Amino acid sequence: MKRLLGIFLVLNALVFVSPGCYSLSGSAVPPAMRTINIGFFENNAPIVVANLSQVLTEALKERIRSTTRLSIVTGEGNANMTGAITKYYYAPVSIQASNPNAPPIADAEVLSITVRVKFVYDADKKLNFDQEFTKTANFTGDINSQEQALIRTITKQLIDDIFNKAFNNW
Repeated sequence: MKRLLGIFLVLNALVFVSPGCYSLSGSAVPPAMRTINIGFFENNAPIVVANLSQVLTEALKERIRSTTRLSIVTGEGNANMTGAITKYYYAPVSIQASNPNAPPIADAEVLSITVRVKFVYDADKKLNFDQEFTKTANFTGDINSQEQALIRTITKQLIDDIFNKAFNNW
């Protein structure tokens, strides 16, 4: 029992004394990085949804504002993030058999959004990346009645991946 207590106390001390490789905000922004420029993410996909660029760009800015100490600037920042929406499509993922004389009907579909992101931080080039991120969401029924909710769901997932790649090196 004393041995277990000793191990617990040592581990506890290491957690509280160790230098900050983790932060309470869930991000590991380099200390020298104080500003970031987030460019507008243009929609270059063959299917263009009018508000998708604005929704994605603003969601990314809000995530950075709310979970880091970085100031978002226009013009050059210590770090710069640019990108574009490169794919936006929906397709059937399962087919429902109807009667033998009628064509098959999509039972479920998937909406997919791909974003190419370029992140540049000159002070530490190993953090730089130029990468595509893709997320999907399944749905049934008419896309028009669900599209904005699906976009919000997928955007949140994309922002999580982009944020983790830029600030948590995942």
